[in-house]
Amino acid sequence: MRAAILTLSDKGSRGERVDESGPTLMAWLTEREVQVVQTRVIADEFEQIVTVLTEWADADAADLILTTGGTGVSPRDVTPEATLQVVERAIPGLGELMRLKSLEKTPMASLSRAVAGIRHQALIINLPGSPKGAVENLEAVWPAIGHAVEKIRGGQDDCGGKFSK
Repeated sequence: MRAAILTLSDKGSRGERVDESGPTLMAWLTEREVQVVQTRVIADEFEQIVTVLTEWADADAADLILTTGGTGVSPRDVTPEATLQVVERAIPGLGELMRLKSLEKTPMASLSRAVAGIRHQALIINLPGSPKGAVENLEAVWPAIGHAVEKIRGGQDDCGGKFSK
């Protein structure tokens, strides 16, 4: 699987803060034998987010595109709106599962507005901006990611019973 990581940070894009969530996600993915093919840090700007997500998905740059940052309730947190502008089909269950698992750790998880969806053959998932939160949220949905990517890319395997306990 190929992954791309887009970090949304005004300060990070200006070089005023070192991005820790992108490298942390890269290390986590690499441990799982996922090839990280692209990373970028940009400002929390709606049009920039739409542009990068669209370019990456339309160019088939990655099977999995992760965003980190901009999922909260601050005025500059526009990642979910930009993502919904880009995706052709939403997958609400991924955001719901991330919030559910995060609520076990903090009540602030209820403020997350993270979304996930599909554009062409790319699965796009919003993650929190903190390294710990980003990994915890990705861990929450990881058991479904491989199968989702396979199905999005045209795999014909049945889902039934494949992951039953």
